[in-house]
Amino acid sequence: MTVNSTKPTLRIGLTGGIASGKTTVANMFVELGIPVIDTDVIARELVRPGEPALNEIRNRFGNEVIDATGHLDRRALRERVFDTDIARRDLEAILHPRIGRETQRQADTLGGPYQLIVVPLLVGSDLLSFVDRVLVVDCDREIQIRRLIARDAESLPQANRILAAQPSREDRLAIADDIIHNDGGLDRLSEQVTALDRNYRSLASSPAPLEQ
Repeated sequence: MTVNSTKPTLRIGLTGGIASGKTTVANMFVELGIPVIDTDVIARELVRPGEPALNEIRNRFGNEVIDATGHLDRRALRERVFDTDIARRDLEAILHPRIGRETQRQADTLGGPYQLIVVPLLVGSDLLSFVDRVLVVDCDREIQIRRLIARDAESLPQANRILAAQPSREDRLAIADDIIHNDGGLDRLSEQVTALDRNYRSLASSPAPLEQ
C-alpha cells in the first residue's frame, strides 16, 4: 500500500439551468481567488470568425445563422437548435468535443487550491466524469423564466421551449453533491459561496487517498 504523492487538483463542476445564476456564482468564486473555467466562454471562442467550428455550423445550419459582420447570430441559431432534437444534437457534435479538449487543457495548466468548471449542460455530458464534485445552482422555474425574459428579451413561448430543451431540474439535482439556492438576494448567495469555498479548500488540502 502506497501513498499517492501527487494529489490532483480538486475539480468542481458548476451547473444549473439557464438564468439560474451560474455566472453570478462563478464570479463570486473568482473573487475568492479560485480559477474558473467557463465552457460557455470556451464555446464563444470556438465560434469566432475564421474558426473551423463556425464553418461547420454554417455548413449545417445555413448562412442565416451568420450575421452581416461574419459573426455567429446566436439568436438565429438558438431558434433553429431548439426547434428539434436532431438540430441540437448536430450542434453538440460540432462543439462538445472541442469544448472538452480545451477544458482539459486549461484545467491542466491553471492550478489553484481547487478549480471551478462551469458546464451548463453537465447532465449527460462527458465532462461529468472529469469533475470530482457537482455544484448545482438551483431556483424555481418561474424565476428562471422571469430572468430569461428580462435578460435576453425572449418571448414567454421561446423561454419555455429553451427550458424544455434542457435537462430537467430533477435531473440536475440528482447529480448534485452540493446545491446553492438562488431564490433570494446576493447576500444570501454570497454566504452560500463562502461556506462552500471553505469546504472545498478543506477537501482539496486533505491527504491524498491511499492506493493499493
